[in-house]
Amino acid sequence: MENQLFPVFFKLNRLHVLVVGGGNIGLEKAQAMLQNCPESNITIVALDFLPELEEVAHHYPNVELIRKPFSCGDLLGKDLVVAATNDHALNYAIWEKAKGSKVLINVADTPELCDFYLGSIVQKGNLKIAISTNGKSPTVAKRLKQVLQEALPDTLDDVLNKLYIIRNKLKGDFTAKVKQLNNITDVLVKPNH
Repeated sequence: MENQLFPVFFKLNRLHVLVVGGGNIGLEKAQAMLQNCPESNITIVALDFLPELEEVAHHYPNVELIRKPFSCGDLLGKDLVVAATNDHALNYAIWEKAKGSKVLINVADTPELCDFYLGSIVQKGNLKIAISTNGKSPTVAKRLKQVLQEALPDTLDDVLNKLYIIRNKLKGDFTAKVKQLNNITDVLVKPNH
């Protein structure tokens, strides 16, 4: 079956994310979100936390650690949930509660219970590319990330900034602006002779 995922980019500084799990999986998910948006609002609920996760919370004021078992009330006011425990029964219970509360959920390493995936991300300044393998192979996504990270020049952000300035100075309606920008950016796709 083809990949029918619809890519979106969440503004995590405007949303509130609940992560359940204070171990390696919770740490990995929290770090991934914070790497993309340092102002992410994240509440992490667990009975125990890795020292590295406590260090993360110390450095990011919008990350809150709550030492307790997961309960339904933890979902109140949350926009997204990440079930990041190594207890499959607990992850399933979190999924059930999230679905009942109409909160989008990602259950780590369980694609069939995910409303969304945290994909591999390639970033060059303002350019951000998300890679999805539809949950089939995180390893392939990781390798593609490495290839794109090396292939895309670091100067790409300068190009984006200049195009932004040009776009704001262009006159005419939307269609005319798109045509002019297409002409300017043709050089990016034309083969060199």
